[in-house]
Amino acid sequence: MRLGINLGYWGAGMDGDNLAVAQEADRLGYDVCWAAEAYGSDAPTVLAWVAAKTERIDVGSAIMQIPARQPAMTAMTAATLDSLTGGRFRLGLGVSGPQVSEGWYGVKFDKPLARTREYVEIVRRAMTRERLSYDGEHWTLPLPGGPGKPIKLTVHPEREHIPLYIAAIGPKNLEQTGEIADGALLIFPSAAHLEETALRHIRAGREKAGLTMDGFDVCPTVPLALGDDVDALADVFRPYTALYVGGMGSRKQNFYNQLAQRMGYEKEAAEIQDKYLAGDKAGAAAAVPQSLIDQTSLLGSVERIAERMTAYAEAGVTTLTLAPAGFTLYERVAALRAGVEAMERAGLA
Repeated sequence: MRLGINLGYWGAGMDGDNLAVAQEADRLGYDVCWAAEAYGSDAPTVLAWVAAKTERIDVGSAIMQIPARQPAMTAMTAATLDSLTGGRFRLGLGVSGPQVSEGWYGVKFDKPLARTREYVEIVRRAMTRERLSYDGEHWTLPLPGGPGKPIKLTVHPEREHIPLYIAAIGPKNLEQTGEIADGALLIFPSAAHLEETALRHIRAGREKAGLTMDGFDVCPTVPLALGDDVDALADVFRPYTALYVGGMGSRKQNFYNQLAQRMGYEKEAAEIQDKYLAGDKAGAAAAVPQSLIDQTSLLGSVERIAERMTAYAEAGVTTLTLAPAGFTLYERVAALRAGVEAMERAGLA
């Protein structure tokens, strides 16, 4: 099992330290550094900056949002970043959610699976550097009856095949991800529930495509907090968990809420959502079960974290991406180092 780091969103209050954290992860031998985007900072700009200031670590988008860019533009960005970084770029894609897609980008959030499949097909076709043409339900290239003609990408990526990941939560999306992608970006992963909530669906998609799980990167992001008081450490992540389970998407379409329900927290997920959508964010955070946070995070001493890492590896995780908690650069770097130490103690490094 390899280690990654997720810087999250640039502009979230720790920007001055993010580059130093990425550089320390590079020095410590972390495999990949991911950056996110929603409706603030964009991932490619952050990744270009990080790549220019590091030497070995891969940089990956977790995620570049599908409604934000035409697929050919994403192929251009991926090829450019792969060329600039000397083959260190990983392309992570996702459909975002209905509020962002329709409210920020003005793109209808309909048929997300079909849109994702077409998008991936166009991106991959464009990066072959053959002349691009496509006839689908959501994209037609070139447009018929006009002056457009098939064009080929002029940038030469460093590699013939840039690793492509998809952020997936629901069963159908997970299955399609197994079928068409090189890896899956997961969130709120529980080692005890990973098979039933994710891996069996990914495996079904791989089988549909005539593939095995060999070479497929199962890549969940897991918050990490180092300390002796596990309950107090869990409290650090209450607002984060309440935001996703209670406030992301809409009441009818919240993928994170549905995931919590599949993990056995049906009643609690409903209560968190009711309170969050009513404006009671503190009440929603208080309603998050400590066990849910503990199952989906790495909390406690290095020894306890090592035990949890072993459980993730045994469950089928191939790259464990850490989101180290801390109010200072010192605390975040200490968490990074604890991640490496825990991997060594577990015999996973």
